[in-house]
Formats: sequence, structure tokens, C-alpha cells
Amino acid sequence: MKKVVCIGLFSLPFALFAQLHLNLFGGFTNYQGDIQEKVFTLDQSNGGFGAGLTYDVTRHFSIRGGLMFGKASADDKRNKPSLQARNLNFTSKIYEANLLGEYNLFDLSEKRFTPYLFAGIAAYHFSPYTFDTSGNKIFLQPLSTEGEGFYDNRKTYKLTQLAIPFGGGLKFRVTENVTIAYEIGLRKLFTDYFDDVSKSYADENLLLAQKGPKAVEMSYRGNELKNSNPDYPVAGTLRGSAKQKDWYYFQGINISIGLGAITGGNFGRRQLDCPGRVL
Repeated sequence: MKKVVCIGLFSLPFALFAQLHLNLFGGFTNYQGDIQEKVFTLDQSNGGFGAGLTYDVTRHFSIRGGLMFGKASADDKRNKPSLQARNLNFTSKIYEANLLGEYNLFDLSEKRFTPYLFAGIAAYHFSPYTFDTSGNKIFLQPLSTEGEGFYDNRKTYKLTQLAIPFGGGLKFRVTENVTIAYEIGLRKLFTDYFDDVSKSYADENLLLAQKGPKAVEMSYRGNELKNSNPDYPVAGTLRGSAKQKDWYYFQGINISIGLGAITGGNFGRRQLDCPGRVL
């Protein structure tokens, strides 16, 4: 009995340790919404990076958590002609913490590669901004460019929200302790203001009275273009589309490094001999 207890106590930390992996991600960040209509594109993409840990529950199922950093941006100048006259643009840094469940189709202790899927929950922070004609950096959420907070029952959007991350990829075992994968991870958002564009133009005079001239200037920027309409649009004119929420996504290379020796027969467990006597 003493030997059984001893083996259990000594092998448990190594079992847990051997099933942990450090994840390092590098790739691209992009978004799909009112100013970027393309899906899964590198057009207007930015770098994305992340790090985290994975714990193997079984040979096929793992729990992983991590921190991600990226940047999304888009400009109407890169859009179709019908949207270029709107002349809107935005940039936003993305800070994300996530907790995911991951399922590997094949056992990597037997195969050298496997497709995999993941899904979970994430909390992220964003804050869309742009630059005015003088080059000043302008954060858009405080300006309520569509009248959020005071116009037509539109609520002010929060800069820290929840998202549902999900996606998949293809993973390759490089060595006994290292795997490399290419993955795409989408984030389903519960806001259409990730890019500060969603519905229609608010009343110009009301926006001016509530938020000032800078809000009016950032709400309609078509008048900055040569030979464009200098007049602020009539209230209710479509500025974006609220039919679909915005998305952002990461795609790139994920490297996983085992933090302990993996012995195939015991699924990462090491056994230690008990000392002759246990006090």
C-alpha cells in the first residue's frame, strides 16, 4: 500500500507537467465588417501574435488558454467605388484573453499530423481610432459618430466585450515535444461597432449639440475628397449595415513546445522508484 501511494504522489506532478505545452503564435490579424467586405483576406491585414498554455486531457482533447494581440484596420479608399465616397477608415488594437477546447482528429503519438478544431470563449478590448486632416489621432467611441447614447435609442458600445472564438487547422509533429500548426481562428462578436460603423447618420445639428464639431467631422468625411459632396447627409441616410455583426480573426503559425518528456506508452507519465523507507 505504501508503494502504491508513493508512486501516485511522485508520478502525479510529472504527469501534469508532461502534459503541458507552451504555445507561440505568429501571423496576421484582419476583420470583416462595414469597411472591409472581403472575408479571409490578407488585404489590409496586420500582424498578430500570441502565447499561452495547453493541457492535454486525453490523447485527442485538450484545454488551452492564451493571450492574443493584433491590430485591425481598413479604409474606404480600398473599397468598391460606391463606398469610397463615404471616405471612412479606422484602426484598432486588439487585446484578447481566451479559453478554448481543442479536439485533434488523430493521435499525434501515432500519427505525424492531424486536423484539429477549437472553440471557446474570449474577452477582448478594442478602441477604434482614425486621424483627422491635421494628422491628429482621434478615438471614435467617445464621439458617438452615429449618435450612440442619445439618438434613436442607440446605446453606447463598450470597448471591452465577450466573443466566441472558433476555428481549426492542421498540426504536424516535428519532434517528440514540438508540433507546428497552421490555423485560422474566427471571433464572433456581439457588436457591430468594432469599426465604429453600423447604422445610419444621426441628425447633424443634434450630433453637433451633443458631441461637438469633431464628432460631425468624423461622422461624415466624404467632404474631404476632391469633387465630393460637401454636405452632411440627411439624418437616416445609411452609413453602414447592421444586418451582420463584425468579426475579427487570426491566421498563422502556432508552435507548441512540450514542457515535459513525453513517453508514448504512458501518455506523458514518468514513474519514480520509492525510497526504501518513507517517513
